Amino acid sequence: MTQSSAENSVAELAELFRLPGETTRLRIVPACLDTPIAVNIIASKPDLSSSLVSHHLRLLRTARIVKADRHGKQVFCAAAGQHITGALADMPEHIAESHMEAD
Repeated sequence: MTQSSAENSVAELAELFRLPGETTRLRIVPACLDTPIAVNIIASKPDLSSSLVSHHLRLLRTARIVKADRHGKQVFCAAAGQHITGALADMPEHIAESHMEAD
């Protein structure tokens, strides 16, 4: 791997970690981890509008964190793959371990 491609990989990885770190996206992504979920169901959560959810899902799709499938008039979102599901699902467990070690 050349230095340029290594730097590109680091930049892509930094972007991958930055995107789900925003508060609204942290509310959206977990809803998509277990099973595909309709966008309107995600948007029905308090303080989330359809336009806000759509905006954040577009960013998450571009980063290949979630994928979207249209079924009739509804769009369903799910994690883009098992590696994404695993990585994001492990984060709360990591935080819980850190808190237990501090006690």
